[in-house]
Amino acid sequence: MLALPLAAAPAFLNDCAAAPVQKPNIIYLMFDDLGYGDLGCYGQQQIETPNIDALAARGVVFTDMYTACPLSAPSRCSILTGRHSGHSQIRHNEEANVRLEDPEALFARMAADSTFEGQWPLLPETPTIARMMKGAGYRTAMVGKWGLGNPGSGSMPTDMGFDYFYGFICQMLAHSYYPDMLWENDHRVPTGNAYMPITRRLDPGADPYDIRSYDKFNQKNYSCDLMYERMEKWVCDNAGEPFFLMWTTTVPHSTVQAPEEEVMYYVRKLGEEKTPVTDGGWYYPVLYPHSAYAAMVTHIDRQVGQLVEKLRELGVYDNTVFIVTSDNGPACNSNSPMEYFRSGGPFKCRKGWGKSSLHEGGIRMPFVVAWGDRLTPGKTDYVGQFTDLMPTFAELAGVEAPENDGVSFVPTLLGKEQEQQHEYLYWEFPGGKGWFAVRWGDWKGLVKKATEAGAKMELFNLREDPRESTDVAADHPEVVAKLWSFIEAGHSDLPAASPDRFKLAVPAH
Repeated sequence: MLALPLAAAPAFLNDCAAAPVQKPNIIYLMFDDLGYGDLGCYGQQQIETPNIDALAARGVVFTDMYTACPLSAPSRCSILTGRHSGHSQIRHNEEANVRLEDPEALFARMAADSTFEGQWPLLPETPTIARMMKGAGYRTAMVGKWGLGNPGSGSMPTDMGFDYFYGFICQMLAHSYYPDMLWENDHRVPTGNAYMPITRRLDPGADPYDIRSYDKFNQKNYSCDLMYERMEKWVCDNAGEPFFLMWTTTVPHSTVQAPEEEVMYYVRKLGEEKTPVTDGGWYYPVLYPHSAYAAMVTHIDRQVGQLVEKLRELGVYDNTVFIVTSDNGPACNSNSPMEYFRSGGPFKCRKGWGKSSLHEGGIRMPFVVAWGDRLTPGKTDYVGQFTDLMPTFAELAGVEAPENDGVSFVPTLLGKEQEQQHEYLYWEFPGGKGWFAVRWGDWKGLVKKATEAGAKMELFNLREDPRESTDVAADHPEVVAKLWSFIEAGHSDLPAASPDRFKLAVPAH
């Protein structure tokens, strides 16, 4: 690692030897299910993201940055712990309590009993990126979605190193953007909205093409705005000392919902949609899924612009590292128009190729880093993974990182030679009958349906074939053998108490 001793400060922050060092603030904005191609700076033509694009124009745009897992909870686990999916505690989504068969009963139970909501927890003593930053003298906050533990588990945000939290503890409840309750630190607070489980449908006889038929789903207080208000206040209150903020927005995860006037802007731009979603499964009905999706992304982009202006007013913009990315690739469900917007960018993006897959569309992430006007604008093809965040933030803060699987990319940010590189990147995911993947240089090995007998590795050269269209495993048996050795080295057993849902064995080969 490129970590520094606890008492040291990063040398590159010194303007002169005698000047006091001011550690940079860090804001990490992570979208939820945003695709590689959903931002203008990555080629999106229809969704407007001018403020994020402006950050990209002043910063560094990564072309080859990967999430550590293609699904919400395990991705967040890897970010917080710096561990890839072969070493992490949480490798799939799993509720902390038994899931009830009747969805209506499930949400009623969670509404009545706050201890019933939430996902599988981290072990209480887990070293986290927030604990590391707090130990470096930073004020720490998360605003948005947690998804890594339930109340009473010892794995709430404030248990894991965050001084302040506001948002959703349970990612299932985050499927609504007009919730009746959100969490502030260790207790639930009312939002002013009425309780409505996401299993509710249009009223009997309602016209699915009449926008007023959907009024009951769009209530007074939009959760993104409630979160932004508290987040901006927290930044203002803590701008006098170094701060670390994780802004884990739920946008654009389904249900796709945004204020009506913002949706109608995109209806006028994109045109009327002929197929409203009236039975969204675990999501509300939506009249304009394409326009709502676009409006959600633009809504957060507008808030990025607001936050940048506030940082300028506070005089801390030039010393704030601002990162924009996503937790995993775009979803494929009735609410998510991944194919319409070409959310995968240059990669295949359809059912089975985005979220919950280890194809490029599921794990290659947009990743923009701005630092006031300190960086030389441009693109980098540094091959990295979200495990790199822990050592990178440690180097920026001038502390030693806990044991992790990452590499600090600070040299890349500063335009210097990146001497330390990953030998390979590793993924495993137990969903969809099991996946393994390895990237080694331009080579990518992919094993699908790993729990079935005779699972084989497919091999792709990503430089020549970024869409993973042609399996060349038969032509390069020596490369295949090398990648299998990386899988064997990358996989480790889980803690004994882990759910069976997390477990995946390396197949015979």
